[in-house]
Amino acid sequence: MNHTTLEKKASTKNGIGRMVFSLLVLLLDIWFLISLFTSLNRYAVWIDGATRLFALILVLAIYGRNQTSSMKTPWIILILVFPILGVGLYLIVGLNSSTWKMKRRYQKINQTLQPLLKAPGQDRAFQKLKEEDPQLAAVSNYLIRRSSYPLYENTEIRYFSQAEKALEALKAALRQAEHFIFMEYFAIEDSTAWQGIQEILEDRVRAGVEVRVFYDDMGSIGFVSTGFRDKLRRAGIQCRVFNPFFPGLNLFLNNRDHRKLTVIDGKVGFTGGYNLADEYFNITHPYGTWKDTGVCITGAAVRSLTLTFLENWNAVRDSRREKYPMEKDLRAWLPAPAPLPDAWGFVQPYADSPMDGEHVGEDVYISLAEKAVDYCWFVTPYLILTDEMIHALGLAARRGVDVRIITPGIPDKKLVYKVTRSYYHSLTRSGVRIYEWTPGFCHCKMCVMDDRAAACGTINLDYRSLYHHFENGCLYMKCGAVLDTKKDFEVLMSESREVTEQYTTGRSAGLRLWQLFLRLFAPLM
Repeated sequence: MNHTTLEKKASTKNGIGRMVFSLLVLLLDIWFLISLFTSLNRYAVWIDGATRLFALILVLAIYGRNQTSSMKTPWIILILVFPILGVGLYLIVGLNSSTWKMKRRYQKINQTLQPLLKAPGQDRAFQKLKEEDPQLAAVSNYLIRRSSYPLYENTEIRYFSQAEKALEALKAALRQAEHFIFMEYFAIEDSTAWQGIQEILEDRVRAGVEVRVFYDDMGSIGFVSTGFRDKLRRAGIQCRVFNPFFPGLNLFLNNRDHRKLTVIDGKVGFTGGYNLADEYFNITHPYGTWKDTGVCITGAAVRSLTLTFLENWNAVRDSRREKYPMEKDLRAWLPAPAPLPDAWGFVQPYADSPMDGEHVGEDVYISLAEKAVDYCWFVTPYLILTDEMIHALGLAARRGVDVRIITPGIPDKKLVYKVTRSYYHSLTRSGVRIYEWTPGFCHCKMCVMDDRAAACGTINLDYRSLYHHFENGCLYMKCGAVLDTKKDFEVLMSESREVTEQYTTGRSAGLRLWQLFLRLFAPLM
């Protein structure tokens, strides 16, 4: 057995062991909260009354939150039916980690970063889009006004229909790096795909390039060991870990960094649905064929990806003993891009954060459905929708728009897949068509509409992506990449089975009841 295999087994064992330990401690937290009340039998009447009163106050507080009813209702039912369990779960994971300390931290960072998003030609690009397509300009203006991410015109964008192609293009671009490389991913697996990338990163470090790697602790917990960061640092690669998974009443635990992006010299950027783990590139096959996609942008719009990376990089401690770091000269990472022809169309990278209360990912998807005239197609690995989005998609279908959603044929999480299918009926009865991709697990997160616009990134159609996680996406309009995206959708649907009729005709009473019960836990999935 070679050294690499031994290292991989040790890393996975370490990560899984830490995850199991953390989950056990989490269960102990819940047990402690329950036993705190149940063990005091002689005060049972008082405790029961106090618990119910606290549960009622908590329910009223949840009801009054500025949040979609789809998120509030399951918690309200759970707390009223199971007061102790419901309150315990809500205190541990339901608060959405909206701590005032972290909110203030992100506010401070964004006050510094957002002014740097301004670049020459942005107003001209928006005015040009407004003249060509006022409806798309309205979607773009939402991103400008509510998330401060501008529209760019002088940017080339390429669409990759396979993560394997994106990986090869990424490696080729990394080899050309001259100044810096920024990489931010939800999951990194210390195995074949990553080790090929790491070899290039180490070569670039030796050439004087500054390399930074940033990953989410929860996303990578089963893929890397706790010594992975130190190993990278010994190779000269700067590395930070987002929100380390320490169990307990951690109010920031529920928010993960689900972003996936690479920035090279501030001139070339990559994003999409794939993480840097073997299964995403079909090196391993845990769920049949893996389907993932991405985009590469070259030019002015890379500025937005650069600042998206710097947001979370500056939001975490470099170590437990150090204070939160902050860049001294942020403009050093924002070089002027090389001139490109104006024939590429319009590109608008954007990010979503649970710290600002603005649900950018969901609003972009809803806006595209609302502006569609002919068709609006989506693909997502998980389908757990709010009432607002169900209404928007159904209304578009009732207007005569061809609305379609593609989900996986082979799930990676069976329980979540059952919840996904529970939404089919409410969608199909409004005219939305549902497809399941039969070759395996389809992990893409995309939308395309009317041959005019498309979105590709990290944002699933589920509560976690839309409300809990840090995400990023790229909206591109009036360019060839939109048609490339549409062609890939057509290939996906040709390889899928349509289940629209099957779920339009109705479900048994037992199945409906079971699906409604599962939806109580949808905010946790």
